[in-house]
Order: sequence, then structure tokens, then C-alpha cells
Amino acid sequence: MNNITRFNPLSSELARFDPFLDVDDIFNRFMLRPLFREGVEIEPQIRMDVKEADGKYLVSAEIPGVNKDDIHVTVDGNRVSISAEVKQEKEAKEGERVIRSERSYGMASRSFTLADEVDQSKVEAKYNNGMLELTLPKKPGASRKEIAIS
Repeated sequence: MNNITRFNPLSSELARFDPFLDVDDIFNRFMLRPLFREGVEIEPQIRMDVKEADGKYLVSAEIPGVNKDDIHVTVDGNRVSISAEVKQEKEAKEGERVIRSERSYGMASRSFTLADEVDQSKVEAKYNNGMLELTLPKKPGASRKEIAIS
């Protein structure tokens, strides 16, 4: 059985030439690789799934390591925006002496357009264990509103 490993363009592993790679993959692998930033994490991303069922949209967004107060969801008609302030801190110690300390802060955001407008008065948002769950009922003629996360 083959093990599949996600490619990390910032890893220090040797790259193997694969003639069947997509042009974008080749560009990202060789042209955008910052030589001076070895070991630095890639900027935070929000990964999500959007499903449609029973007259509503269901969104599952993976935003690990973020406080719910740092997440902002806005709905403007059929456009949904999710943004979060991401803070990552790592510290490695050897005895009492700090050997390495890494911190990264930044914003992660995703916006997408749905086929139908959303009824903002019935939108539900829940955040638990790094997963943001949105329930977006369909309705034409909605205006922009910030959604409180429970």
C-alpha cells in the first residue's frame, strides 16, 4: 500500500523531478520557494466544505487553534465571508535554557458566493474544537449582517 504525503514547498526535503506535474505545481515548487525562510510555516488557511440540503447551506470550516472571539462571519446577500486572527506559538526547551521559540500571527480569510441569498435572521454559527459550523437558510433579498458565534 502506498503512503500519500502532502507536499510542503517549504520543507527541506529534496525535490524529485516529475514530468507529469501540473505547470502550477512546478511553478509553486521551484519558483515560489523562499530560500531564506526554511522551516517557517505556510500562512494559515481555512479549509472548508459547503453542502446544500433541505433549503439551506451547511458550511464546515476547519480553523484550528483560534479563539471563537477572533472569528468573524459576515453575510451579504449570497456572499459569505469568514475571517480569523490566527496566533501560533511554539517553544522548545532544553532544561532551563530556551533553544528555539517560534511565533506567527496573521489573518486567514475565505469568501465565497452561494447560488441563493441567505436569510440572515435564521443563520446559526457554532465553533467547537477547531471546527466552525454554519447553517445558512436560503432566502432572497438579504442584507449584510455580522453573525454571533456561540
